[in-house]
Amino acid sequence: MASLWSLMEVLIYLFLVAACGLLSAIIFEANRRRLNHSHVEAPAVFEDPNTSTQVSCPSIFDPAEKYISLVIPAYNEEQRLPGALQETIDYLQERAAKDKSFSYEVVIVDDGSIDGTKRVGREFSKKFSVDNVRVILLGRNHGKGEAIRKGMLHSRGELLLMLDADGATKVNDLEKLENQIHAFAKKESSGSSFRVSDIPVAAFGSRAHLEEKALATRKMYRNFLMKGFHLVVLLTAGPGIRDTQCGFKMFTRSAARKLFTNIRLKRWCFDVEIVYLCKRFHIPMVEISVNWSEIPGSKVNPLSIPNMLWELALMSMGYRTGMWRVHT
Repeated sequence: MASLWSLMEVLIYLFLVAACGLLSAIIFEANRRRLNHSHVEAPAVFEDPNTSTQVSCPSIFDPAEKYISLVIPAYNEEQRLPGALQETIDYLQERAAKDKSFSYEVVIVDDGSIDGTKRVGREFSKKFSVDNVRVILLGRNHGKGEAIRKGMLHSRGELLLMLDADGATKVNDLEKLENQIHAFAKKESSGSSFRVSDIPVAAFGSRAHLEEKALATRKMYRNFLMKGFHLVVLLTAGPGIRDTQCGFKMFTRSAARKLFTNIRLKRWCFDVEIVYLCKRFHIPMVEISVNWSEIPGSKVNPLSIPNMLWELALMSMGYRTGMWRVHT
């Protein structure tokens, strides 16, 4: 019996040491990220593939020059990007032909790809002009959150849409988000003449309506991980958005200024941080069902779960202790 108690004491001691070590690591890393300076500061220029000249990037703090910007993060997307990009541009061109006031840009952010993603982006830029298709190179892989943040900070649109490079969500579904933003902005505006870019609103594409079908067809361990992740997200960011991870979100320019100058998470859980920051800034959020289909080649796997939990722990520690200050 004495030896059993000794073993229990050792296990408890080891558990406490491990817990203290993990807590120290979380505090250290959260403190390291307290300033946005840890983010990528790649040169704010685009290269015009037709002339090889450098085109200065705009800033999110500049006045809008386009009606909408589409920000596409891409990491090793040589195979999936061309089809999704062509479908996106076809839609945008068709809409521009019908409405002369409709202007757009597509901002592809190459997150350190080691395949031909950069080449694909430049070919589209050369074909459709650097005014409509631009490529930002991050140099090395930093994460989807960092890629989207960089694209948002250098976009020109009144409305800014983030969407995945695989084309899992049909691009014309942006009209659902766009209409909801316009309806809300019009209701919130003080007069008949207003710029939608000046009203902070965020619209989240959602796959929550597909969850019941997903639960019936997915493997048990994936359902367990999904439900567990939803619970952790609820505890971290609170209720309000059922599907935080859908890669189809739209922001007005004023909302994007506040959100993307504060985001610190670089990988999968930056979506949760967006929800949290929307609540901190009292930015209205609307969740809209979108058409979504699973495209082969997803980079999310069970090994992504520890990283997600790590980022959520950093976020909770950073904001709840005040280490991560929200800049207005």
